[in-house]
Amino acid sequence: MTKIRVLSAALALVAAAGLAGCATETQPPPRAEVFFDSAFKPASVHIDAQEAMALSPAMKRFAETEMASEIRNKGLRDGLIDALYTKGRLQLDYDAEATRTAAEAFDVRRGNCMSLVLMTAAFARHFNMPVRFNSVYLEESWTRANNIFFVAGHVNISLARPLTSQTRTIFGDPELLTIDFLPPEQVRGHRGRVIDESTILAMYLNNRAAEALTVGQVDDAYWWAREAIRTDSRWLSAYNTLAVLYRRKGLMDRAEATLRLVLDREPLNTQAMSNLILVLSDTGRRQEAERYANQLAQIQPIPPYKFFDEGLAAMRSGEYATARQLFRKEVQRAAYVPEFHFWLGLANYGMGDVSGARGEIAKALENSATVKDREMYGAKLAWLNEMREQQLQQRQQRVPIRGPAGS
Repeated sequence: MTKIRVLSAALALVAAAGLAGCATETQPPPRAEVFFDSAFKPASVHIDAQEAMALSPAMKRFAETEMASEIRNKGLRDGLIDALYTKGRLQLDYDAEATRTAAEAFDVRRGNCMSLVLMTAAFARHFNMPVRFNSVYLEESWTRANNIFFVAGHVNISLARPLTSQTRTIFGDPELLTIDFLPPEQVRGHRGRVIDESTILAMYLNNRAAEALTVGQVDDAYWWAREAIRTDSRWLSAYNTLAVLYRRKGLMDRAEATLRLVLDREPLNTQAMSNLILVLSDTGRRQEAERYANQLAQIQPIPPYKFFDEGLAAMRSGEYATARQLFRKEVQRAAYVPEFHFWLGLANYGMGDVSGARGEIAKALENSATVKDREMYGAKLAWLNEMREQQLQQRQQRVPIRGPAGS
């Protein structure tokens, strides 16, 4: 799964590695006053939506050699997919840490679902194979980084004709084959809808905006979000992102106007509502903020990370049993978040339960979506395994001490 809609201790925005939440009806182009270019420095990177699916020279060479060989042996679609995703060929890894262009994902051999969809589409287009982009409705999944909440959605891609390869989740009818980069149990039975190429590109751009914001590159984030809106004005998540950036710049009037534009089209949009509450509070309009907060509480009675934050407070106070209960509650409603399992493991460790700690950190490793997280949790698990081994050895070395005979 991939990033992102963003909410934050500072607001909610949505970035896509396939994000949910886009309006379905045709919307007019954004009004000129939506943008405020003069408040932001020029972008430090080149931003062009068309680069998302552009083939690099290295990709073209791969298409003309490895891929062409597979296509000759297996046919166009089967050969293309096997060349990309069969072990021993390109050997792509899933990595949700960053949204990459097709060429970037190809170069580093990894990407999130958005990046892998873009790369698959780029090769398919090279061979004049029709593609269809799909937004998949999964249960909302939240993660948090640098005080920003991310609401992840999901996208996949459909090609033509059935395929026998089982290296990825594959389903569809005789004419359309849908390839997904998540495990089958996560996507089987979930509804989806077809989206335009302009929408997939807007999602990509909005992902890049959210990721730039996460590392403090507010000016770059603005230009990514701006391009997302220009690419597909129906993708409301990018307006939400724009509002977050205006608030970061202290442009409260702009932030409020942009959020109200979203709420005019989607009155129950929780990300926009959460952000508007923050803007109204910032500007001293407490009563209006409270009205929206009450409405939000009815839609979303338990905010994301509520039990987790309470668990962290309990950990700081050394109340490991309480913390464990709270972390368990968070895991029960969001078992996909590795951070929850990790801290549940630490609570177990604080209570002397090394085996329970190992089990939870193993789950954190299993649910990790980035190379960085897998390395971190893998190291923690290795350390706990070593600790457990030492404990077992100490138990085996203990010899019962008997008193003198007759005592």
